[in-house]
Amino acid sequence: MQYRQVGGHDPLSILGFGCMRLPKSGAKIDLSETEREIRRAVDSGVNYFDAAYTYPGIEEALGTVVQRIGCRDKIKIATKLPHYLLKTSDDLDKYFNTELERLKTDHVDYYLMHMLPDVAVWERLKKLGIEKWIEDKKASGQIRNIGFSYHGNSVSFCEVLDCYNWDFCQIQYNYMDETTQAGRKGLEYAASKNIPVIIMEPLRGGRLVDHLPKKASSLFRKYAPTVSPAEWAFRWIWDQPGPTVVLSGMNSMTMLEENLRVANTARVGELTEDDHAFLAEIKELINEKVKVPCTGCGYCMPCPNDVDIPGCFNAYNIGHTDNYYEGIKNYIMCTVLRNKKSGADLCVKCGKCRPHCPQGIDIPEELVHVNKYYGNFICRFIDWIICRMYKY
Repeated sequence: MQYRQVGGHDPLSILGFGCMRLPKSGAKIDLSETEREIRRAVDSGVNYFDAAYTYPGIEEALGTVVQRIGCRDKIKIATKLPHYLLKTSDDLDKYFNTELERLKTDHVDYYLMHMLPDVAVWERLKKLGIEKWIEDKKASGQIRNIGFSYHGNSVSFCEVLDCYNWDFCQIQYNYMDETTQAGRKGLEYAASKNIPVIIMEPLRGGRLVDHLPKKASSLFRKYAPTVSPAEWAFRWIWDQPGPTVVLSGMNSMTMLEENLRVANTARVGELTEDDHAFLAEIKELINEKVKVPCTGCGYCMPCPNDVDIPGCFNAYNIGHTDNYYEGIKNYIMCTVLRNKKSGADLCVKCGKCRPHCPQGIDIPEELVHVNKYYGNFICRFIDWIICRMYKY
């Protein structure tokens, strides 16, 4: 196994075990198969395991298996605070202690603010005493490193990264999200600050493997018949020095073995010019269904009415290139789950963004389409819930 070490941080395996998709038997997590896979991963040098409070049964399963194997001192456990559920400062210990109990441990190595969307939400947490709480937990050794996971645009990501002395961060990153989400810009900014970057969704939830256009699948087979689309996706990320750990939701031994093989052989800078040209062609094929040719450059920002224009267009495109469910999930995470809303419905057609777009997109008109596509009952209902939770 290869490891990457950023600054004075601990060396971390470049392949991390994303536990959200542990193997199941029916509706329940298959503990026997989970133990088999985790044991194999640990024996192969994987030392980063990612869970979360809101992943049903995952923390309990991970804690049980780690205790059975007796490998707690060999691995780093990451899990997440559901800050969106907090009502009072007492809830901080309530959720954290529950997680320790589930994980059967006395400390968390990497603790994240789960889906921290913007600085405004962090300011709300500060009012609940989060900074003092983190300080105390780190002093006691119950939390070793503090970070956040993020879905949103690169500008907001950099703002969140600068608002606190974070030990690490976690972003969505893959060859389709190079200029969306935190993107390469956010990745390189974090790396410039010597902050380890954990990568999630390297396969976009499997869609860069299982839901490729027929033309793209055919091109993969033609260009390199023995290399799978999943291997290409991982090698594209590991070709760069910025990512520290790439999480994979491995729910079969076959998947685990392939990822271990690739993690052992991938090297920074190994992809050739032809390889990059090939992947650019794959992206074009996937993007044939794209509705708005937005590159996520951000020249249209900031919007005077707080619309996250690149985020809206990215979610809109995902709804058409992947599926509606994935699109609306991205739209909700990037625009609705924020203290300061940033959805397409806020556009008043002032037109100030239009002349700044290098692609010549009629931004106000396209935002109307986005709002029609996602401005439905689901988004309004979630928005109503968030407003009641945060009381604004």
